[in-house]
Amino acid sequence: MSTRIAFLKGHGTQNDFVILPDPGNSLDLSPAAVAALCDRRAGIGADGVLRVVRSAEHPEARSMAPEAEWFMDYRNADGSLAEMCGNGVRVFARYLQRAGLVAEGDLAIATRAGVKRAHLGKADGNGDGAADDAPVTVGMGRAALLAGEVTVSVGGRSWPARHVDMGNPHAVAFVADLTHAGELRTPPSVGPAGSYPQGVNVEFVVDRGEGHVAMRVHERGSGETLSCGTGACAVAVAAARRDGIDPARTGTPVTYTVDVPGGRLTITEHPDGEVELTGPAVIVAEGEIDTAWFEHSSSS
Repeated sequence: MSTRIAFLKGHGTQNDFVILPDPGNSLDLSPAAVAALCDRRAGIGADGVLRVVRSAEHPEARSMAPEAEWFMDYRNADGSLAEMCGNGVRVFARYLQRAGLVAEGDLAIATRAGVKRAHLGKADGNGDGAADDAPVTVGMGRAALLAGEVTVSVGGRSWPARHVDMGNPHAVAFVADLTHAGELRTPPSVGPAGSYPQGVNVEFVVDRGEGHVAMRVHERGSGETLSCGTGACAVAVAAARRDGIDPARTGTPVTYTVDVPGGRLTITEHPDGEVELTGPAVIVAEGEIDTAWFEHSSSS
């Protein structure tokens, strides 16, 4: 292993990530190492890890290499693999721009949920390529609204929830007050049992106005986070259907503003089903990880 392990720290609406540049797929990133990196007291601290790998070098992404040069190997804070992360893919794109690996404009990124397309604004002129003030837009694919009834329960209260799949699973519950979601460090109860054998992200949603909602989220493998990009997309689609709006029927895009504890995201669903997520993506720091600490964490 190299004696130098570079990292960066970034966030999208305060959903924060450790970024590990590893173009050649040479880093042994065990679940224990990921959990140690994400530890907010003994590690760097984050909601997850974004490993930056050339698609051609990773067995899960080689088939996507002709279309997308870079693969986002995303891990939840507990070390488990995740299919997709909407805030993470924006931060991933921002890193590639900052590092000079891509230019402004359209960019294809390989993920475990398939190839996602981002649009990067022009660099900010400070010479670092960060363009931190410019929002990043990502095409998140189509939402799948699944059949079947699901109930979410917290502290003796229960609500019906909508199954929405954005490449990862979500249960969206509309509530009267976001405090009803409780502390969200532990997963809310979701029934019937067995509905989500791999776990589920649970969103609690309140209305703020026409086309405007606010949410809190429990992300599987991470607990409550200050933002969830795929969750915001799931919430916007669920809210549109609840409001009787379906762009596939009307032929007109619909846009929802989604407030999260860490900021604000804009979600647009198009008539062809494509869901676009727009929001900030900021790189805040970079440095080096102590190799001895990393190797010890990897074997723990």
